[in-house]
Amino acid sequence: MALFVAALVVWFILRVIDVLLLVFLATLLAVYLSAVTDLMERRFGTKRWLGLTEAVIATLAGVTGIGVLLLPPVIEQTRALIGGLPQTLSNIQNVLARWASQYPVLDQTDLANPSSGVVSGLVSDSVGFLSGSILGYVRGGGMLFIEGASVVVMALYLARQPAQYRDGLISLFSPRHRAIAMRVFDDAAATLRAWVVGQLIAMAVLAALTAVGLWILGVPYWLAFGIFTGLVAIVPFFGTLVSTLLPALFVVASGDWVKVLLVILLGVLVHVFEANLVVPRIMQHKVELPPVLTIASVLVMGTLLGPIGLIVAVPVLCVTMVLIRHILHGEVYGEPGRMKPAVLKPTEPWTGVERRRVVTTAP
Repeated sequence: MALFVAALVVWFILRVIDVLLLVFLATLLAVYLSAVTDLMERRFGTKRWLGLTEAVIATLAGVTGIGVLLLPPVIEQTRALIGGLPQTLSNIQNVLARWASQYPVLDQTDLANPSSGVVSGLVSDSVGFLSGSILGYVRGGGMLFIEGASVVVMALYLARQPAQYRDGLISLFSPRHRAIAMRVFDDAAATLRAWVVGQLIAMAVLAALTAVGLWILGVPYWLAFGIFTGLVAIVPFFGTLVSTLLPALFVVASGDWVKVLLVILLGVLVHVFEANLVVPRIMQHKVELPPVLTIASVLVMGTLLGPIGLIVAVPVLCVTMVLIRHILHGEVYGEPGRMKPAVLKPTEPWTGVERRRVVTTAP
């Protein structure tokens, strides 16, 4: 019977994985809105519904302001980039062919042939991959709108009354396990909040530093590349790799190898600065993920869920590490010292007589 129930649960999860993914995205958005709302409550003593309204208005105003300032030049640079892409690819191919013809190991390969189309083939394959993955979501027009609206509405409800949904989840556990459920929930909420806030600030810092650095180096489309760097930073390692090599690839067309090396060095320095100074100060060691596990989680989630899996890979890993700390290390192995207490607590505690009874009677 236990095996049958387990198989039924796995089958159900696989059938509704897309819905669960939407709920998780709504949770991440709610974590951000709750962080801003909690700040309004602590600093100004506003009621929660008013603080949430101000958080939504401030977010919309910020996004609109950034869009008004940056969107026109980004669109202009993107159009120029796309319009000059064939000539740029041809120049890159010619430069690589001249470089490869100087080395006996490479002079007999397709790289040394200016008409081989190696570079354009790589770009075509990348575009084909994006067309079959990301654009697959866009083609769903109406469904995309419905899912996006559902995520926003769920996030607003979650941020408005987090205690209600937290109490409901905790009540599903037996009374003797509710104490550990409370600790897991609080730690997961603190970890996700640290990741969301830290990730947003880190993306903004990366975009600004990259754009300024490329502008100083005289790289074309510097603003578009800077915004792109900030956006893909949500995918660990792979986003860093792509955002560093892509502008360097376009500089190859100029044949100035010194500038190519400087662009690559700029990308490395910016990401090293972000990883070792910006992120630790923002997250204050609340989110500590081993790099190998992070890369592996991105690969696994990308394989299972596609492009959306790349975005949620790290927060899913954060929650998984919380479960391992509290359940495996703390409960199964009996190593309470391995559990790191949550520093950020949700503003609204789990209230009521039931909580006090659980805390006093839990083993």
